[in-house]
Amino acid sequence: LLSQESPSGALKAVLRNVPSKEKKEEKQFLEVWDQNCKVKSIDLTALDKHGTIYDDDHFGCLAWSHSETHLLYVAEKKRPKAESFFQSKAPELGTSSEDVGCPEKADVPLKVGSPCPGVSRVQRGSRGADRVLPQGEQFVYHEDWGEALSKRSMPVLCVMDIEASSISVLEGIPEHLSPGQAFWSPNDTGVVFVGWWPEPFRLGLQHCTNRRSALFYVDLTSGACETLSGNNMAVWSPRLSPDHCRIVYLENNVFGPHQQCSRLRMYDWYTKQTSTVLADVPRQTWGAFPGIYCSALPGLCWAADSRRLVLDTAQRSQQDIFVVDTVTGATTLLTADAPQGSWSVLAIDRDILVARFSTPSCPHTLVRCCPLPSAQQPLLGLALTLLPTQKVAVLPSAGLEVQVQWVCLQDAPPVPGISWSIRTLQPPPEQEHPQYKGLDFDAILLRPSEGPTAQKHPLICHALFPFTGGPHSVFTAGWMLYPAALCRMGFAVLLVNYRGSLGFGQDSVYSLPGNVGTQDVRDVQLCVERVLQESLLDAGRVALVGGSHGGFLACHLLGQFPDTYHACVVRNPVVNIASMVAATDIPDWCLTETGLPYTPNTLPDPAQWTEMLHKSPMRYIDRVRLCPHPCPCVPASSAGAEAVPLPQVRAPVLLMLGEDDQRVPPQQGLEYYRALKARGVPTRLLLYPRNGHALAGVEAEADGFMNMALWLVKHLRC
Repeated sequence: LLSQESPSGALKAVLRNVPSKEKKEEKQFLEVWDQNCKVKSIDLTALDKHGTIYDDDHFGCLAWSHSETHLLYVAEKKRPKAESFFQSKAPELGTSSEDVGCPEKADVPLKVGSPCPGVSRVQRGSRGADRVLPQGEQFVYHEDWGEALSKRSMPVLCVMDIEASSISVLEGIPEHLSPGQAFWSPNDTGVVFVGWWPEPFRLGLQHCTNRRSALFYVDLTSGACETLSGNNMAVWSPRLSPDHCRIVYLENNVFGPHQQCSRLRMYDWYTKQTSTVLADVPRQTWGAFPGIYCSALPGLCWAADSRRLVLDTAQRSQQDIFVVDTVTGATTLLTADAPQGSWSVLAIDRDILVARFSTPSCPHTLVRCCPLPSAQQPLLGLALTLLPTQKVAVLPSAGLEVQVQWVCLQDAPPVPGISWSIRTLQPPPEQEHPQYKGLDFDAILLRPSEGPTAQKHPLICHALFPFTGGPHSVFTAGWMLYPAALCRMGFAVLLVNYRGSLGFGQDSVYSLPGNVGTQDVRDVQLCVERVLQESLLDAGRVALVGGSHGGFLACHLLGQFPDTYHACVVRNPVVNIASMVAATDIPDWCLTETGLPYTPNTLPDPAQWTEMLHKSPMRYIDRVRLCPHPCPCVPASSAGAEAVPLPQVRAPVLLMLGEDDQRVPPQQGLEYYRALKARGVPTRLLLYPRNGHALAGVEAEADGFMNMALWLVKHLRC
């Protein structure tokens, strides 16, 4: 599940899941390896000091102390056992001292490296939580952190003493915080971590970079816990510099858009001062830094000089790599002379930069900077062994970064039969945002490049957003399996980065809340109409594919522009914001994107419920026609004219829903399915058990793609 090399590279820690023989639940082992020899293996499940270890990207970590004597990780807090009010079974022979409420042995001091931090603030058990078996606690509801984190509720920081082969749960962390993303402080005197506030209740954390959190330090000697950042911000992704003097992290405002342009902040460990290295960028301009749009900094992002760091970010419809001087705030584009596409940093270690590059028609390739210093040749060989499909370069000295040269080490030939381009569009004057004027947007068009030149290809408007779901997401010109596969099948594929997408500046992000269902829908429709006019495509065979907010867009387009589209495939679509707000793990999204204020104690009034419904695709399922009499649809005895609903959506719709989706509950898709079935619209629904919002299970993804492809082939007459 997790693995991490020690600072010297001599040891490696591995967290492993092993199925139990009884096949009831998996066991977790924490192993320490020295070269090819396993020197430690601790059965964490048998020790029963905590629950399951977190291996996710939000809370999880596996961090070596600088002295390489201890390991730090995050796990679920051990809950007290509970029994029925009517439990009559007597304790069995051999019951542990914990089960019968006997006192535990005194804590043993935790010593981490040198200097010795003194008596530690750790516990050897589980705070005696299960000494007395409480009654009536079996069915208490325990909140979780939402979509993809349904087994994460109360995280605790845990420490493994490698020499003693013992596990301890770290104390000193306030009960009202959920800790994660932890690492050892300089000199191993304590632990630095990000703490999230779960009060008054937990909201979904997946793809939500606007949850209240802060950077904290807990001292192992005194047990004191202090805040290192502002406590009314959203903070994540802290990274300690190689010289152990500085910590950089990302910061957003609390609430508002879930994804936006982030700030890069830096805390000096010795001066205790915090500075802003990079602020948010209102408008993207070529030649200037576009802003930070990423879910996390690379795990290894610092250069060897402990002054510069490397990150990747969206720049309109492509992704580029920048080096940042944390002292001056100066940025340098490292991919300025490189091919256009999508670049992402994997790691930088001793100034060897490992990155990944792709285009919509070319999977990832491996390159390096030439020439490579002889002292770094063994490290390059290791990189080639471990990362056979990535790119490698050496970061030049400060001030010479523009001289970086990317050299291909392993050719990945383009997938034949795919051509692509990026188009920029300007909305018509009547569709300009009154506050944020002058915003434009992009679209990426993939087209089959083989076959008869006069052949008109069907068009798919594709809105399966990568990673975040939307509405604030972005398609970059990188390798995407679905669009490439559909293009090889003979479809042209259009990916629209409407106003509100990431990579175009904070103004673009702020322009969308309050305008969902209009601004984003009109941008997509404008692009579809423009492409049909300018390209050799078949206007009689146009389809929509979308998921999450992309499904919201697709269902809106079906209803608002029914004559344009002839088939539709949607995955976990938002169709009714008003009915979603009470069931989703992100109720703040429903109000924010509708343009309404959100606080945890918000109770929408009738006007706000109406506004949420007004911006939802369900509004456009029917159109209303005034029907004068006599008319076959109204009894002859009626007088005057009457409003008659007529189906507005006519295109066949395939819905794919995850049964365990907490982000957009499956009731959303079922609501749309029933409405279409009642109106005679050809509709099919696929419900995938044990799958959440992403439908990422192997069986669900394979079955979903095949059903999508066959649905499009059938209804576009391909």
